[in-house]
Amino acid sequence: MPATSRMSRLSATSMHDTAEPEGNIMKLIANNSIESGTEKPDSAEKSFSLANDADPRELNLDGIDRVDLHFPKFSDGRAFSQAFLLRRRLGFRGDIRATGDVLIDQLLQMKRTGFTQAVLRADQNLAHGEKLLAQFPGFYQGDAVNVAPHFRAAESVTASGNEVTA
Repeated sequence: MPATSRMSRLSATSMHDTAEPEGNIMKLIANNSIESGTEKPDSAEKSFSLANDADPRELNLDGIDRVDLHFPKFSDGRAFSQAFLLRRRLGFRGDIRATGDVLIDQLLQMKRTGFTQAVLRADQNLAHGEKLLAQFPGFYQGDAVNVAPHFRAAESVTASGNEVTA
């Protein structure tokens, strides 16, 4: 079933919210909405497209609202590393968009490495991607977005005076 041209915003409650730019939200965009022009670029938004083999640590991110990272094929994971570097090491708080050969199978890992938007490959079902993301609202382990593992959130609740029983 082909993806629809609508856009979707998914919100999921995280076990431990930290510095993700817009909360725990990932915007899915159908490829055909980009091609048909229904996904209008924000004229005030300053974006930068980073080559798959470029080092994000060499970027000047001042004034950049969105960085586009490209997946030339689904088995090439270098954009995951680039997103992680942007989010964790460089502290980039803007949007990180996945483009190229983006499958719904990759969405959870994209979200965990810091992506906030994904332009799905034309044959991917947008509704299925939404369901997949909604199925996992949080994770026990820390990641690029929610750095502390889940048990740290429980410890901070205990330290703040609220009793937590095991």
